[in-house]
Amino acid sequence: MATFSLHAQPTDAADWLDLARRAEAAGFQALYTPDHPGTSTSPFVALAAAAAVTSTIKLGSYVVNAGVREPILIASDVATLDLVSGGRAILGIGAGHTPAEWTAVGRERPGVSGRVDHFIAVAEATARLLGADGEVKPRPVQERVPLLFGGGNTRLLRWAAANADLIGLSGLGRTLEDGHMHTAKFAPADVDAQVELAGGTPVEALVHYFEVTGDAGSAYAKLAKEAEVTEAEMAQTPYALIGTLPEIRAKLALNESRWGITRYAVRRPAFDGVADLLR
Repeated sequence: MATFSLHAQPTDAADWLDLARRAEAAGFQALYTPDHPGTSTSPFVALAAAAAVTSTIKLGSYVVNAGVREPILIASDVATLDLVSGGRAILGIGAGHTPAEWTAVGRERPGVSGRVDHFIAVAEATARLLGADGEVKPRPVQERVPLLFGGGNTRLLRWAAANADLIGLSGLGRTLEDGHMHTAKFAPADVDAQVELAGGTPVEALVHYFEVTGDAGSAYAKLAKEAEVTEAEMAQTPYALIGTLPEIRAKLALNESRWGITRYAVRRPAFDGVADLLR
């Protein structure tokens, strides 16, 4: 059976706490928050607030920018979140693609190879600090805080296959010149390749488009043009779930059969539709 996590961030205190409660009550697996320093809320502050009004939902960064954060600070934040949540923290971490965030901390964003090297160094150092023999205090409640790798780089997917507990695939390709947008890698063949690189590590697909509608064909056709794939490819990609609830359930079954994907992350606009799926 498919599970869903919710990707969101606070807009105000009351709304955020209400969202956390409702996500837990609806059956979402986890509540995720982004990490774009200077343009998004601080993930661990937001998640600690959510921890205070929930008891079972997992809480994770999606994903910490390893390019601008030091391992000891990441580990301290994660360990504290795990402590105050009673062992519900997830460490989601990625290489950091936005040049402005590197510049803001006085660093120049390196090329792909340099970002990969830097990510591996930061992720492994953070994992050591959080591990059983690690030195960070407070100690996490969990013996191993789950590590979620978010990204699609070939070398990092191989690293994640050996080191991560969960791989978040977004269907996004190279970063465009604006430093924020990406090319799309929605074609099923692209998913085939990335799932193979994951090597059996559980995969979670980030759903960019979720819509309950009786006219899935029109919606897929429009999105296919934007993503520069065929309509048939868009109808198959796990990054878009569109149709009636039975049609979406059927697609979830096909995704599991082809790729073994049973976990999904959705953004806030999909909340009600996913809640209906989970009933």
